[in-house]
Order: sequence, then structure tokens, then C-alpha cells
Amino acid sequence: MRVFADVIFAIALIPFIYYLIVIYSSWGFFHEPLPPSSPTPFRPPVSNLKPVRGLDPDAYENFASFCRQDYPEFELLFCVSPGDPAVPVLEKLACDFPQRQIRIIFQDTSSGTNDKVNKLDRLVREAKHEIVVINDSDVRADPDYLGMVVAPLEDPKVGAVTCFYLPIEEKGFTESLQNIGMLSDFYAGVLVAKQLDGVKFALGTTIATRRKLIEGFGGYKAIENRPGDDLLVGRLIAEQGYEVRLLREPILTVPDYGSFRDLLLKRLRWFVVMRHMRPRGHLGLLLTQGLPWSLAAVAVHPSAALAVGYLGAYALLRCTITWIIGIDGLKHPGVWARMPLILVWDAVAFVLWLASFTKNSIRWRNQDYYIRDGVLVPVQ
Repeated sequence: MRVFADVIFAIALIPFIYYLIVIYSSWGFFHEPLPPSSPTPFRPPVSNLKPVRGLDPDAYENFASFCRQDYPEFELLFCVSPGDPAVPVLEKLACDFPQRQIRIIFQDTSSGTNDKVNKLDRLVREAKHEIVVINDSDVRADPDYLGMVVAPLEDPKVGAVTCFYLPIEEKGFTESLQNIGMLSDFYAGVLVAKQLDGVKFALGTTIATRRKLIEGFGGYKAIENRPGDDLLVGRLIAEQGYEVRLLREPILTVPDYGSFRDLLLKRLRWFVVMRHMRPRGHLGLLLTQGLPWSLAAVAVHPSAALAVGYLGAYALLRCTITWIIGIDGLKHPGVWARMPLILVWDAVAFVLWLASFTKNSIRWRNQDYYIRDGVLVPVQ
């Protein structure tokens, strides 16, 4: 029994080492000197590509924010299926902003199973300009958005640009829990990955790149049946020898979590995708779970000193991580008041991680898919 307890005590310390690496990585990212800015702004023509399926909350305002860009020359391309509920909104957008180059591209057939990737393949082929900026339909852009995400591409070594995202507002418990999970957990993992292996991924809310680099890995056609397309695009561009630049400045999104159940299903979908795309990394997440291991250490040898030591260190390190990323780094308001939700999120995330080993299918936009050998297979 003593040997078993010692093993649990030792394993329970491993998440604390991970948390220290997160703190080091996060502090370094947000405080490292920025590269010198160019005296002449880099403003090449841009094709802004948006695959659309269904209507997100405040869809019109999200789309309209891209029409209000303070940028000299850009076109805005949407790809949507005929009869989609977003079509009237897009047509109204084109009427309301006649001064903008807006094209609505209809696609009713596709060869691949990933609908978003099929639309992106068409959009890239339709784009007029070499520089393309790809973003999700829930993004709400500030007027300087295009200038911000395109500027790093002036460096020929930079092949893609991506960035963190924050909610434009938080309505209720579910959205607050989702946001604290992103700040304390998901972004923490992103910054550790950057520190250890560089940025070899992209976040789907924004990918700015060049068409030739997309063509360099075979285009979106090459990944039309794969999940996690945004992660893959970043990886495939990095494998061509280019830097993927992660910006400090976040962009805003409009949350679409209608219920706590919606949040659980979306996060579970991501866990299942990661289990298939990065099986060893997904299994290794067990050693980053400070809460269950601290509770296990206290359970095998209940004592006040042990509880204060393990649970106190867990709480201190998790709050420090969230402060560095959410408050010091991303300047997100209201994080202090939501710190207690870290405990709730870590418990939920651990349960979802366990549940991910019981599922071999995911649901996206009301369509179910199996993941077999890294490929999406529609559930009939």
C-alpha cells in the first residue's frame, strides 16, 4: 500500500511540472520583444474567404464587420449551398455594401465528406489575389483586422498567420465556462506546443496565407475527407519550411453555445478528433490533469497537510496560468470574477477526455461522421 501511495504522489506532481512549463511558455510569448515594424505598411490585395453553412448568432453583423475594413483593396468571397438559410443574409449584405467586391458562390455538389473543406477548395480556386485570409462565420472583425493579420506575411519566411480569439460577450454560465476553459486550458496547450515544437498548426478563426502555399500541399482537395482542417493547414504549411506566426492580438467571435449540452458536445467532438489525429498526445493529456491527480493523492493518504499542499499548489498554478494568458496577455475583462470556474472546467474536461475513448463518431452541423484511419466517413 505504501508503494502504491508513493507512486500516486509522484504521478500527481507531473501536472505541476506541466503547469510550470505553461507559465514559462505563456510569459515568454506575451513578453518577448516584437519584431520591428515596417515603416511602410504592407498592404497587398487580399481575398477574404468565408465558407458558410447555416446561420450563426448575429450573422449579419459578423459578415458586415468584414465590409467595414480599413484596407485599400480586398474582395469578400462567400461559398454557400443553394437554399441555405444564410443566403438571404448574404444577398442583403451585397445590397447594403455595393462599394465592396462581394461574391456569393453557390456549391451544391462536392466530392469530399468535409463540407467546409469542399467550400474552401472552391473559394481558393475562385480567389483573385495571391494573399488569402480565411475566417469562420462567427468572427466579428475590427476595422484594422485585415491589416493586422496580413502584415507579418511581408516577411518571406512567414507562410501563415493565425491568432487567438475571445468572445465579444459572455451570456450566462455556459459561455463563461467555455471561455475560462479556452484561456486556462486550450490556449495553455497551444503555447506549450509553440514553446516545445514551434507553431505547426493554425486556428480556424483566422488563417492568413498565400495561395501558392496552399497549392504546395495539394490544395484543400488533398484534405477534403480529413477532420481538423485548420490544424492540418498550419502543419502542412510549416512542413514546407515556413513559419506559422501566432499573433498576440486576439480577434472577437460571437459564441454559439445555446446550452450546456451544446458546449459538452462541441468539446467532446474536438477531443475525439484529437484522439484520432494525435493519439499519443491525446493519451498524454492524462498527465496534465492536476485536479484528478491531486484528489487521488489526498484520497490515498487523507490529511490536512497533504490536501493543502496538493490542492493549494493546483489552485495557485491554475490561477497563475489564467492570469498570465487571460489578463496580462490577452487583456480580457472579467477574468478574475470567473476564476472559480477553472475548477469546474477541469472536472468537465477530465470527464470529456475519458468519454472520448468511448466514441468513434462526431457530429458537425447536424451531420454525423465516423473517423476511420484519419478520414471522415458519413454515418448512413
